Amino acid sequence: MLIQGFNNLLWLLSLAMLVFAGFAFIDSAIRRGDAYRAADKQSKPFWLIILGLATLVNVLFGVMAFLPILGLIATIVYMVDVRPALKRVSGGKGPRRGGSSSDGPYGPWNGGR
Repeated sequence: MLIQGFNNLLWLLSLAMLVFAGFAFIDSAIRRGDAYRAADKQSKPFWLIILGLATLVNVLFGVMAFLPILGLIATIVYMVDVRPALKRVSGGKGPRRGGSSSDGPYGPWNGGR
C-alpha cells in the first residue's frame, strides 16, 4: 500500500515535470528569434534544443534519474530568467499581437464614458 502510494507520487511528479518542460518548449518555439538577441539571451535554436531535450528526457526516464533533474533546472532557468526578459522586450504581449481584450474594432472600449 505504501509503495503504491509512493509510485503514484513519483508518477504525478514525473507528469508535472513533463508538462512544465513541454510548456516551456512550446513557449520558446512561439517567441520571435530576434527577441532573444534583443534580451541578450542565448539564441532561439539553443533554447529549443535544450528544452526539447528536457522534454524528451522526461518522457524516456523516470523522475529519480539524473537527466530529468538537469532538464528541470534548464526549464526553471528559462521560465524565471529568459521568458520574463522576452516578454519585456516584446512589450509583454508574448506571441500574440494586437491590443487588449477590451479593444473594439475602432479602438479601446471605455464602457460608454
